[in-house]
Amino acid sequence: MAGFDFDLAVIGGGIVGLSTAMQMTERFPGLSVAVLEKEPALARHQTGRNSGVIHAGVYYQPGSLKARFCREGVEATIGFCQEHAIPYEQCGKLLVATEPEELPRMAALYERAKTNGLDVERLDQAEIARREPHIRGIGGFLVKTTGIVDYARIARQMANVVADRGGAILTSSEVARVEETPEGVTLDVGKDRIRARHLIAAAGLQADRIARMGGLATDFRIVPFRGEYFRLGPDKSAIVSHLIYPIPDPALPFLGVHLTKMIGGYVTVGPNAVLAFAREGYGFGTASVHDLREMATFAGFRKVIRDNLKSGIAEMANSLVKSRYLALCQRYCPELTLADLSPYRPGVRAQAVLADGTMVHDFLIGETDRAIHVLNAPSPAATSAIPIGRHITRLAEEKFGWRAA
Repeated sequence: MAGFDFDLAVIGGGIVGLSTAMQMTERFPGLSVAVLEKEPALARHQTGRNSGVIHAGVYYQPGSLKARFCREGVEATIGFCQEHAIPYEQCGKLLVATEPEELPRMAALYERAKTNGLDVERLDQAEIARREPHIRGIGGFLVKTTGIVDYARIARQMANVVADRGGAILTSSEVARVEETPEGVTLDVGKDRIRARHLIAAAGLQADRIARMGGLATDFRIVPFRGEYFRLGPDKSAIVSHLIYPIPDPALPFLGVHLTKMIGGYVTVGPNAVLAFAREGYGFGTASVHDLREMATFAGFRKVIRDNLKSGIAEMANSLVKSRYLALCQRYCPELTLADLSPYRPGVRAQAVLADGTMVHDFLIGETDRAIHVLNAPSPAATSAIPIGRHITRLAEEKFGWRAA
C-alpha cells in the first residue's frame, strides 16, 4: 500500500459512520477500511441516546435530502433488521391536536406528509378515543409506516459486517490531529499515527472540529441541545398502541415532548430541548469551559439565543421543574402523574448553526481533496443512515475515482 495503513479511514463509530463503512466495503471489495471511534464502545452518543423511532418523514421539506433519505431509510432500515434478525415494530405514529388553534397546523402537516408520499389517515376526536383510549385529542392523523427499533444494536451489527469483510473497528481512538496532503491523510490517534489514502468523517457532536482540523473552511458551529426523557413504569407499558406526538409549533426548532413505545416493551416520555453546557453534557451540571467559550464567541450562537430566548427559558424551566414537564404530557395524556415519570437516559443533539444564526435543518456534507465530511446529520439521521451512507459512497466513487465491483 505504498506506506499507507488503510485505503480509507472513517472517523465516527455512530450509525452514519458505520453505515458508510459497511457500504464502502460492499461496493469496493478489497478496500482496506478503518473506523475510528473515540469512545471505548460504539454508538455511545446520538446513535445510542435517541428515541429509537424509525421516522417516516412527515415534517421535512419536500424535495430536501431529509425527506428523500428518510423515505428511503424506512425501507432500508427494516430490510437490514430483517436480514440480521434485529427486532423492530411498525406501530405507527399518531399526531394529535389538543387545542383548536393547532388544527390548521395539523392540516398543513397532513398535506406535507401526503406530498412526501406517506400513507397517512385523518382521525377525528371519536376515532382517536377509540384507537387510543388514554389519549385526548380533538383531531389527528396516523402515519402508518413509523416504527421503533434499537439503533445501537443496528450500529453494532453494521460494525460486525465491516469486520467480517476485513475492516478494522478501532475504539478508544480519538483523533487529535488531521493533516491532509496531495498524497493522503495522516491522523494522530493517541500515541499512534494512522495514514490513509482518503478520509470520511461522520463525527457527530465533533463534526465541525474535525472538519476544521482537516482544513475545511466552515461557517458554522455545532451547538449541543440536551433532550431529557422519562420512562413510565411497568403499569403504563400498554398505555398507548402507537407513538403519540403533539402538533409541533413552527416557531420552535424541535418537535415537542411525545410518548414513545420502545422496542424493549416500555414507554418513554420526551424529549424536551435545553441548551447543554458541554457537547457531551448529558447531565444538567455537566459543563465544559472550552465548549462554552467556543459557543459564546460565535456570533451565530448569540443570535440563536436572542431569537429563542423566551422558548429557551421555558424549556429550561420545564427541565428544572418536573411538574412543568408533566404538564406538557398531560395535554394529550391527562392521566399521567408525577409518580409515573422515572429518570431515563438523556441525549444530546448536535445542531449546526450558521454564522448568521440560522439553524441548519437539512443534511450538510463538505469536501476537501482527500476527504468527505458529514457536517450536519440531525434527526432523522438514524433512520436515514443507510441512504446517507449510500450517498457518500457514490460521492466517493466520483470524487476519488474508485471503481465499483
